[in-house]
Amino acid sequence: MILIEDPEDARIAPFRWRDRALNTRADRRERVAAGMFVAEGDLVVERALDAGCEPVMAFVDAVDVPSVVSRFDASVEVYAADVDVRRAGMGLGVPLSIVALFRRPEPVDAMELSVRHRTVALEAVDNPVNVGTVVRSAAALGWDGLLLDRTSGDPLARRALRVSMGNTFALRFARARSLVDVVAAARERGTLVVALTPSAGSMPLEAVLPAHRQAVMLVLGSERSGLSPALLDVASVHARIPMAGGIDSMNAAAAAAVACYALRPIRIVGTRRS
Repeated sequence: MILIEDPEDARIAPFRWRDRALNTRADRRERVAAGMFVAEGDLVVERALDAGCEPVMAFVDAVDVPSVVSRFDASVEVYAADVDVRRAGMGLGVPLSIVALFRRPEPVDAMELSVRHRTVALEAVDNPVNVGTVVRSAAALGWDGLLLDRTSGDPLARRALRVSMGNTFALRFARARSLVDVVAAARERGTLVVALTPSAGSMPLEAVLPAHRQAVMLVLGSERSGLSPALLDVASVHARIPMAGGIDSMNAAAAAAVACYALRPIRIVGTRRS
């Protein structure tokens, strides 16, 4: 463990970097397995390690060293400092007991991921807070996959990981070059593709009843423009969340949570289970 006394020490500069400095656009938006991501806090670091992610370096509290540090092998550079140095060195108003840099994991093939039993697909959901919240809700409610188009946010972005509380590592994710093609292929295999849209003619969400053991894919779009016509065309059903008069939509992350609950893996409707 190396003690740091100067917040401008070049060795800890990476802990102040934001996502664009840690990764190229290809790392974040394509399928390239390169670059790094930042895990903030001992819980997120623990979950990254549990998922098999490879740590590179860490910056920790010199007074009260987090126990998770004992899980690092000798190849991991561990720097330590007092609260004032860590505040400046981490670029955080409230310095955490640990911030760690990890190598980004190998990408998952989108077609392979689409065969999972319950998958959420996002189109043009670019806010990392929304992406992280969707991940947290989906993982909590038993969903097992996340598909993203090329314009949606990065689940490994600092803010997305922070909001998800590290649950990103419990939900395999992939980025599709053509989300329409992946969704269409899933429907052809028998997956019930539910496009969430407030448009006229969509059915109430509670009326969507997957067949016994049928795979389900929930597709959500941007809060600004909703789902593209191409994705709406390949969906099995269009569904809406009934709302009070005068309200036409919900935040994308809130809508995802409601829909993930309504279509969760174990659902009882009368005597029917799915």
